[in-house]
Amino acid sequence: MFEGKTLLITGGTGSFGNAVLNRFLTSDIKEIRIVSRDEKKQDDMRHKYQLEYPEYVNKIKFYIGDVRDYNSIVGAFRGVDYVFHAAALKQVPSCEFYPMEAVKTNVIGSNNVIDACVACGIKKAIFLSTDKAAYPINAMGMSKAMMEKNVVARSRQMLDGDPILCLTRYGNVMASRGSVIPLFCDQIEEGKSLTITNPDMTRFMMTLNDAVDLVLYAFEHGEQGDLFVQKAPAATIETLAKAVLELKGSNVGYNVIGTRHGEKLYEVLVTTEEMLRAESLPGFYRIHADNRNLNYDNYMSKGNKDLEKIEQYHSHNTERLDVEGMKELLKKLTLFGGKY
Repeated sequence: MFEGKTLLITGGTGSFGNAVLNRFLTSDIKEIRIVSRDEKKQDDMRHKYQLEYPEYVNKIKFYIGDVRDYNSIVGAFRGVDYVFHAAALKQVPSCEFYPMEAVKTNVIGSNNVIDACVACGIKKAIFLSTDKAAYPINAMGMSKAMMEKNVVARSRQMLDGDPILCLTRYGNVMASRGSVIPLFCDQIEEGKSLTITNPDMTRFMMTLNDAVDLVLYAFEHGEQGDLFVQKAPAATIETLAKAVLELKGSNVGYNVIGTRHGEKLYEVLVTTEEMLRAESLPGFYRIHADNRNLNYDNYMSKGNKDLEKIEQYHSHNTERLDVEGMKELLKKLTLFGGKY
């Protein structure tokens, strides 16, 4: 479906955008456009691909633009077939202290992307979300939850021939920006003890390669308003710290520093309400859009007796990795000699 097509990636200089670019670059796709506001990262990326993929580098086109400003991005969308929206303000502490900045990027920015998709006749757009959007307690999750709600709401307004809008939601993508794993490796290099907030805290664990597989599936099979959620194993932060220490052959140990602003004990990937309409498929859940309208009678008079029987899908009740299992997953990362 991508032969001779053009793909645009917002936030394409980030870890997730880079992973999607790497997957598509050597395919028969015609062009990949990177839209971001950081010219330094774009320049670094340009030089990297000139060295590593000289035969494919002409497929990549760079555009300076900020999703907060519709006029700065809409020009890049002209002639594009598919869009992957990865631009986000996603560091939890940053969003906690500057919540309006999270709103501007994650809510208003994603709506600007939808407007650009409609204006330029995009075929399909995939919006990247996070487990923090399910039952959010921090500003980052709240802003991403609003993004999800708006994408689904806008999808209801689309007519035949308009862009298809879908979402993908992930847990912790290992070694991505914001992941604790690179921090652990840096602390070991510096001879410092690892800092963990709560040893019993659990997080989903998946590689960027696993996450990109779901993006491809969403592009190929996603219908209007669909939310795709990656199934993944989880581990406690203590298990992760022990696995990193063992793989690095280090004895620096770890210190418990206490929970930080906006952190949860565990992450929910699929809420109880979403599980009611979730379709379980190999490796992921497909959650169809709630297509009720503003007929309030549907909300007031028709309840659901199954709600209390259904359990949400979260990092405390998914497959739990032990230290050896965590080590095997870590070995897939470039930080530990792997491919990803």
